[in-house]
Amino acid sequence: MIKAKKMPLFENAFELYLNPLIRRSFANVFGKGIVQPPSEPVLFIANHSSWWDGLLFFFLNRSVWRHDVHMMMDEKGLKRYGFFRYLGAFSINRSKPKDILASLQYAEQLLLSGKTVILFPQGEEFHQEIRPLGFSTGIAYLMEHCPDVPAIPVSFYYSFRHERKPEVWVQQGTPFYYAEIPGSARKEKTGSIERAITEQLDQLKSEAVSENTAAFRKFTGRRE
Repeated sequence: MIKAKKMPLFENAFELYLNPLIRRSFANVFGKGIVQPPSEPVLFIANHSSWWDGLLFFFLNRSVWRHDVHMMMDEKGLKRYGFFRYLGAFSINRSKPKDILASLQYAEQLLLSGKTVILFPQGEEFHQEIRPLGFSTGIAYLMEHCPDVPAIPVSFYYSFRHERKPEVWVQQGTPFYYAEIPGSARKEKTGSIERAITEQLDQLKSEAVSENTAAFRKFTGRRE
């Protein structure tokens, strides 16, 4: 597997590139419940429907969370965009069980050493309207091995409204721990996590459709 190779100077330089890029690409970035977690490390869990998801995580981390984040990324994508290693990305190859285990164990080591990890349990990008989300059991494995690390669900929803450019709506949910997840076996716990995150994503979609901007903080875009 390809391990992360974080470089603070590269992170600082990338932020100078990314912030204007996000402002040019989106009419608005709306955030609900986006607050700094009370402790480190944290396991962020999110749906995955766009190439932008990882970049938005970096943007929000530099803007609000300020954690030492690492992100699990598909091996093919990381080989194509190798610079993500310097931002904390590490690879997973889901076609090989041994590689999956190696990546999960690496993520476990990161969490146990105080680092924050970002995980997309869908494994790859799917359209945001796809249901079920189809989470892999790796998320339950990781939480089982790091029961004292809180998991925080993050949802992304992309939409067009009244501008030429799209908007992105982001919601940060309530932290939860492994012991709080209903079910006994990993598959059951994975199903419980998936249902909870699906419910949050559907709620976020409803907010976007109803244009409930008052409930959200604007990270970019014009004031309404």
